Amino acid sequence: MRAKISYAITAAVLVVYFVLVGSRGVLLIEAGTPLTVTFGVAVLILPVIGVWFLWKNTEFVRDANRLAALLDAEGGLPVDELKRLPSGRVDRDSADEVFARRKAETEDAPDDWRNWFRLAVAYHDARDTPRARKAMQRAIALQRTSH
Repeated sequence: MRAKISYAITAAVLVVYFVLVGSRGVLLIEAGTPLTVTFGVAVLILPVIGVWFLWKNTEFVRDANRLAALLDAEGGLPVDELKRLPSGRVDRDSADEVFARRKAETEDAPDDWRNWFRLAVAYHDARDTPRARKAMQRAIALQRTSH
């Protein structure tokens, strides 16, 4: 729940920022000189890119949460079996062991979105966020095509 609140606050702050930046772009365009119009258009591009990026991330999070709910309903969510250091951080050897098992499961059944979801969690636990995101995107795509 804390993550959802943090995400909502961050998204709201970004939207306010996009509105402020966009209004400055409009003011520059209204000035009417070739230079200010050029800068105004450039400034307006930034909020457009930001809104698109925010939308795609929100869509990704929503889809990942939907898959988590489906997997939970099936009783297939990965169990947290990782050993932790006294600081609370995940033990690297433990994460590598779970990752190796999840990778083998995914290689054995590469068309099962459930395996890709669990592999994404293992990547995340191993602190490999880019690969975790790609594995989750694969899980989302496979789940969409399976229904």
